[in-house]
Amino acid sequence: MKYFIRTFGCQQNLADSERIATAFEARNMTPAKSYQEANYIIINTCMVRQSAENRIYGLIQNLIPIKEKKQRQKKIFKIILTGCITGVALRDKSGKYLKRLKEKLPWVDEFMLTEEAGFDIIPLRQDKNSALVPISNGCNNFCTYCVVPFSRGREISRPYGEIIKECQRLKEKGYKQITLLGQNVNSYGSDLIKNHKSQITNHKPVYVKHLGRLRIPTLFPYLLEEVARMGFEKVDFLSSNPWDFSKELIEVIARNKNISQTIHLPVQSGDNTVLKRMNRWYKRNEYLKLVANLKFKIQPRLNRGQNLKLTTDIIVGFPGETEKQFQNTVNLCQKVGFEKAYISMYSPRPMTTATKLFKDNVLHKVKKQRWQILENLINKPHLKKH
Repeated sequence: MKYFIRTFGCQQNLADSERIATAFEARNMTPAKSYQEANYIIINTCMVRQSAENRIYGLIQNLIPIKEKKQRQKKIFKIILTGCITGVALRDKSGKYLKRLKEKLPWVDEFMLTEEAGFDIIPLRQDKNSALVPISNGCNNFCTYCVVPFSRGREISRPYGEIIKECQRLKEKGYKQITLLGQNVNSYGSDLIKNHKSQITNHKPVYVKHLGRLRIPTLFPYLLEEVARMGFEKVDFLSSNPWDFSKELIEVIARNKNISQTIHLPVQSGDNTVLKRMNRWYKRNEYLKLVANLKFKIQPRLNRGQNLKLTTDIIVGFPGETEKQFQNTVNLCQKVGFEKAYISMYSPRPMTTATKLFKDNVLHKVKKQRWQILENLINKPHLKKH
């Protein structure tokens, strides 16, 4: 028996696929080189935008002739869907989304939650130099446009000691680079602390100020520093929310030279009204203040000729976004000077607040124009430079 995994979406999905591969190899299966060779096709899905979802449906359509041919030959050929689309369907208590999905995709044999390949499974990594290490799964923030809390559930942190042991094993095996992954690494450990499991670290939690009070407890600054001190050539982390990026975390990055000089800091919009409608817990001036603080604290520790680089996520055409509000985003991008931006055109996502409350009233051609303006401003100059 052979398996073939096709992964869509973010690095978190890639890390999930590495554990899924281990699970299938535990069943005495081997990897196939193509869809035609495989007996089991595992599609690890993304649905952050409608365009990502459409690519998955297109792939399944292309697999139908292969499946029909295998069935005529009386050979096993099963399509297994996992990842974000499956997460939403199986977490929908009404069962309506799963029913619609089965009607839309009758060729899919199984819908599997990625959690079935849990963190206790050792990933089957193809890259022997750089490793992805998930530190948490899920998200508690409920940005109005985002489907992640519905596809992955509430945030669950891996035990601190378990992450440290995995990183130590990777260092012993000769890995040079490591990336710590979470939907929001900044809040890592908040659930462990609330459940009185923080004693495993012997660290006093860092509390991040939010809405005028110290609200968000985290262990991430300690975790990041402990991994950095293991001696990896490069330590990276994805992804961070701007509103809980603590001063302690900035200090850890500043004093450890092997922590990446590129920080991903999603802004989504440069307009306060749009940010509020997105349920993003910061204003543009607070974002710019954080950027200035990062540059002030971290730039001095970099080698001559190096600069702190910031990458970001931006959504254009969010419901109700006016031309003036979009220009506020353009202005913010000019002030920050992002190295790279992952720009997307807003599309309604199931179960999200934005889909329920806001009309998708920005024309597609306007979204496309705004996307192109930011693409030309941020990404194309860097492509030319490199």
